[in-house]
Amino acid sequence: MLLIPAIDLKEGQCVRLRQGKMEDDTVFSDDPVAMAGKWVEAGARRLHIVDLDGAFAGKPKNAEVIHAIAEAHPDLRIQIGGGIRDEDTIAGYLDAGVSYVIIGTKAVQEPHFINEVCAEFPNRIIVGLDAKDGKVAVDGWSKLSKHDVIDMAQRFEQDGVEAIVYTDISRDGMMQGVNIESTVKLAQAVHIPVIASGGITNMDDIKALAAVEDEGIMGAITGRAIYEGAIDLAEAQAWLDEQ
Repeated sequence: MLLIPAIDLKEGQCVRLRQGKMEDDTVFSDDPVAMAGKWVEAGARRLHIVDLDGAFAGKPKNAEVIHAIAEAHPDLRIQIGGGIRDEDTIAGYLDAGVSYVIIGTKAVQEPHFINEVCAEFPNRIIVGLDAKDGKVAVDGWSKLSKHDVIDMAQRFEQDGVEAIVYTDISRDGMMQGVNIESTVKLAQAVHIPVIASGGITNMDDIKALAAVEDEGIMGAITGRAIYEGAIDLAEAQAWLDEQ
């Protein structure tokens, strides 16, 4: 299982939010390229980047920084989400060296879009499903939809998405522990890999996820815990590699 550091971009800085609230942010670095380098040195094999401004604006707002990270680390697998709503944006990121693009709001609001982009960019599309109480949230988590997470994941699997990033938004940034039960339930319902996100607080959470890795959980995204030192990325990834 991979431990995947998150770099959340707001106005060119590396921040973490609590429960997706833009006004409740903590700035961890004003040099996201250097921060990416720090995580690569610590053994990260994949990086999760979110353009927070883009997610709210519906179009990329931190593309220059993202391109700079991709250029600085050509061998690193990067997945990028936030404000990706059209084919041109996807092509721009992939041309810049990003490995995967994550579609969130657009996937829920216009599911046929996923079918189209999976055909156009095979093996490069990940869908991000952010949920609360089993229902999918959209627009930077500001609205809850009526869509069931598992139903949507199964539909996108049929379309050919590479993986699902699943976030329990009630846990995200709150250091309360990961929702193992709902993550496993989703992973059991599909045959594509699930990447867990939201609430990973310490090694106990990582060990709990590793114990159910065989259900189809390929990785876990971590943010606040590695920035605040609750998890040592290098030690945690080394432990996972030994398992």
